[in-house]
Amino acid sequence: MRHDDAYHWPPELLELMIETVPRLIRSKEGVITFLRGAGVSEQLLAPHQALLASEPAKVNKFKIVRSVLGHLNEQGDTALGVRRALLKRVTEFENFSSCWPEDQLKAEGLVAQIRRVVNTKDSFTRMQHERDTERQDRLATHQAARKKAAARRERFSDLRNRLAALFKEEDPYARGAGLEVLLNDLFKTDGVSIRDAFAIRDEEGVTHEQIDGVIEIDGKQYIVEVKWWGKPVDIEPMSRQLVRIMSRAEARGLFISASGFTKPAVAACRDFLTHRVVMLGELREVALLLEREEDIANWVREKARQATIERLPLALLGTDF
Repeated sequence: MRHDDAYHWPPELLELMIETVPRLIRSKEGVITFLRGAGVSEQLLAPHQALLASEPAKVNKFKIVRSVLGHLNEQGDTALGVRRALLKRVTEFENFSSCWPEDQLKAEGLVAQIRRVVNTKDSFTRMQHERDTERQDRLATHQAARKKAAARRERFSDLRNRLAALFKEEDPYARGAGLEVLLNDLFKTDGVSIRDAFAIRDEEGVTHEQIDGVIEIDGKQYIVEVKWWGKPVDIEPMSRQLVRIMSRAEARGLFISASGFTKPAVAACRDFLTHRVVMLGELREVALLLEREEDIANWVREKARQATIERLPLALLGTDF
């Protein structure tokens, strides 16, 4: 049992203890021994021990207990351990036959009252502790969420700056490669599982396929292709992407272009929806995602829904174009 009386006993508990302890112990020497056994210092007990030795008739059990417990209560936290030990001894007292016959029923009733007071106080303390813990948990969760949100804002700010820098890049290859990395980092920002660009080679080391990336959302894998050309993506590169998708069971496709798509390329994707889910996205959609700091995984989910239900491979989400 834990008696968390923090600073001191309340008056009602102190008076109950003063009334109870002398009735539990028959002799005056026994009371001193009882107090010593709970850890009361010899400094507090010495005056009573000396008076008991010299003038025992002047010693009163109730006066001893009132004096000692009063001093213990005034000592606050420094005597916390002793007060807890005394409470433990009293609340666990069972053999009332050791009391004077006239004190037995009274002592038993007082011990029962102390148990009720202690249990009520312990219950309140536990509830208060639970409330404090809950409040601290909420505060920690709130602070963690704020920290995560701040980190996310900083991350999106960096991505926006990098995209702006790519628009100034004159080397088409560097521009395209930079966009691939930027999109990978954008997916990672929102916790999307991603495999960066990789090449598939034969035993002789000859590259047969170059994959810009693979993402996984809701257990579904999407082969990602990214292009930043000076003209819209036409049917030929689109067909190569569709072949990659068909050669992989259950794979879906996401093709992102900075320069849009030709009508034949869009039509080929629409026809392909009969076999697999394929979506087309434009860089301006990505720019809006970055500006609004929206979840790109939700963007992919909505693109997939539009492609599957509406048969619209190219649905420009969140744009007014």
